[in-house]
Amino acid sequence: TGGHTTEILRLLSCLSESYSPRHYVLADSDKMSEAKIRSFEQKRAETFSKSQFTLDRIPRSREVRQSWISSVLTTLYSILYSLPLTYKRKPDLILCNGPGTCVPICISAFLLGLLRIKRTTIVYVESICRVETLSLSGKILYYFSDYFIVQWPDLKKKYAKSVYLGRIV
Repeated sequence: TGGHTTEILRLLSCLSESYSPRHYVLADSDKMSEAKIRSFEQKRAETFSKSQFTLDRIPRSREVRQSWISSVLTTLYSILYSLPLTYKRKPDLILCNGPGTCVPICISAFLLGLLRIKRTTIVYVESICRVETLSLSGKILYYFSDYFIVQWPDLKKKYAKSVYLGRIV
């Protein structure tokens, strides 16, 4: 929502036309991001005439200030909801940057890979605002991602698997 959407759209603005179609996944309670995505895609279509995208919604895995115990249950529900969507879309690449919505999608894709249904490359980009510690999504997806990108050198020092490319958003 909001900041994460702005960051991911900045990343996507650098991608070529070959990254099409793009499938966006939003939390079902996210009202702001859809308008930002549609505006971004409308501008992108002016440059890339064959630009295609879809919007899908899944249940939010965790609300702000939600208890940890109930978060486990809502995240499991969101993963179960995400499995058919991930199976249907069969993405080659998942590019995500931290909202809780990306955790169920990435775990679903990881599971499809384990089942040898579809191997998806997962690229996680930690938010620019995470200077000293990882977000909860980052702490989880550090173990599931193929590439884990951080934007601050101190995080690279703490997390050996991470890749530091400087500030990319």
